[in-house]
Amino acid sequence: MQDFYPSRRAAEAEMLPRLDPVVHSDWSDGAPITARQAAAFDRDGYMLLENIFSDEEVAFLQRAAGGLLADPEALDSDTIVTEPQSDEIRSIFEIHRQNPVMARLASDARLADVARFLLGDEVYIHQSRLNYKPGFKGREFYWHSDFETWHVEDGMPRMRALSMSVLLAENTPHNGPLMVIPGSHHTYLTCVGETPDNHYLRSLKKQEYGVPDEDSLAELAHAHGIVAPTGKPGTVILFDCNLMHGSNGNITPFPRANAFLVYNAVSNRLQKPFGVDKPRPWFLADRGDPEPLTVERGPLFEGVSA
Repeated sequence: MQDFYPSRRAAEAEMLPRLDPVVHSDWSDGAPITARQAAAFDRDGYMLLENIFSDEEVAFLQRAAGGLLADPEALDSDTIVTEPQSDEIRSIFEIHRQNPVMARLASDARLADVARFLLGDEVYIHQSRLNYKPGFKGREFYWHSDFETWHVEDGMPRMRALSMSVLLAENTPHNGPLMVIPGSHHTYLTCVGETPDNHYLRSLKKQEYGVPDEDSLAELAHAHGIVAPTGKPGTVILFDCNLMHGSNGNITPFPRANAFLVYNAVSNRLQKPFGVDKPRPWFLADRGDPEPLTVERGPLFEGVSA
């Protein structure tokens, strides 16, 4: 397959034009978001969905997340990533397959219908995880475009995927919230440096390859600015697969926790990786023939036990 977005090959970083749409559907009265929201997502590359879950549903999700963190022995050990310099849990992957509540969340119409509209296709979960940034010890996630990694190391062909971060604790300006560079998704910033074998073993703790250079980041930030979307538990932050984003460390006593779901278009199924010989393991990227999500409606807790 032709590589439309080569990266980690040249000696210097390049800013290449995006070759894919951001919003893949034409808006109509039956769309799950407003015309203004669709236009803003196309322009900025991110969007907030607020007050779509009830207080009872948010508490239900928080209990499920607490259960995952409290009993790591019940999880597949490969899916647990700890902080670089401690045993504190940083991420738990494959939560939609290890927890029925997270599976129900991933298929909920309030999320999946939006993903299907924006991507213009049936969708499946490319990756899911619980991101936990503990108080005092939560380390930063450096600036990056998810698509650059998914393309080079997983074999995602085109920019037809998006992420949804469901806040499970209050994200404030102080406890290491997500930061984004609005509008950066229209530019594909290539990275420098050949990817070593089994890079994921280090990158999940601290990424060293697939990291944008500082000069290019500064150029994007000066051109577009930096925004840190925050919100109460239950808020959903959507962002395009190519949006430049990251987060600071958390030196406050207030932990940050988010359920993170990546929706990919079924037509955008993974191919052979475009920059490495060996693809990343199963819990980081769903390979093979994807099965479209069966969209579910109604309260999250109906028919599901936390």
